[in-house]
Amino acid sequence: MKFAVRIIKNTFHPLKIADGANLHHGQKVLVRTEKGEEVFSVFIVNSEIMKHWQKYKPEALPLIRTINENDKPVLEEQKKLEVEAFFKCKALVEKRGLVMNLVQTRYTFDRKKITFYYTAPERVDFRELLKDLTQEFKRVRIDLRHIGVRDETSILGGQGVCGQDYCCCRFLKKFESVNTKLARDQGIPMTPGKITGSCGRLLCCLNYEYPNYLEAAKTLPPIGSGVMTPDGVAKVFSLNFLKKSVFVKLEDGKIKEYSKNDIEMLDQEVNIEIDTTQNALDYHEEGEVVDLKSLDNDKNSSTGNI
Repeated sequence: MKFAVRIIKNTFHPLKIADGANLHHGQKVLVRTEKGEEVFSVFIVNSEIMKHWQKYKPEALPLIRTINENDKPVLEEQKKLEVEAFFKCKALVEKRGLVMNLVQTRYTFDRKKITFYYTAPERVDFRELLKDLTQEFKRVRIDLRHIGVRDETSILGGQGVCGQDYCCCRFLKKFESVNTKLARDQGIPMTPGKITGSCGRLLCCLNYEYPNYLEAAKTLPPIGSGVMTPDGVAKVFSLNFLKKSVFVKLEDGKIKEYSKNDIEMLDQEVNIEIDTTQNALDYHEEGEVVDLKSLDNDKNSSTGNI
């Protein structure tokens, strides 16, 4: 039976286990990583993952030992020290007037190294801050890591509008490019609250079903095409993929919805003006301004520096 641990950012690594070691799923173990000695939970690796690993061969991490009852007070004390270190560092950041947001602080189990994760809109010159931290935390290696806002959410965790834990906390290893076109093509209201996550960036899941919507679009008349409806000639204004229906603008200016089975495509051009930048499903709170450019800007969303 193979075992693995999941380190930060959903990266699974097989364990190097000595012969005769007795492990079980969910057990806490001490592992040596690039940061030092860290504690993780053990996962049983199924046969499909083992086949995948034969191809990609992730780095195996050496098992030091299992965590016992005597270690539990040490882990509790470590959590308290991490909280204290967080607020000490935050105070020093404010003292130096640095534009950076401290996200989390982590000690290695042997407390020889402490890592501060932070987000920042631009590169930060933290040389003076590092000197302050060196004076504050003596005989400890200090690591300041710049991460993105999507990385921040994956570390802190939470639940999305679907009711599930965030994808970035469960299985996403790297973030794919996301833009507002994905939302518009799927007929999703262009409202920030509908299409962005707690990180403030576009939902990663906009990518998941996009190919299905592209296939569904092939069965519906294109936006801007002329159609004959039960109420006369019209031009397609918007598509509702899930209902397999279309919104059209009639000659009298009214917008109506019809099933695709109730309309017929016309070969000739229809002289009805529509604004294709709008969507029949679009709506915003009164006075709300939607800056699509800012939503499409994914700069510093993920640094891969976790």
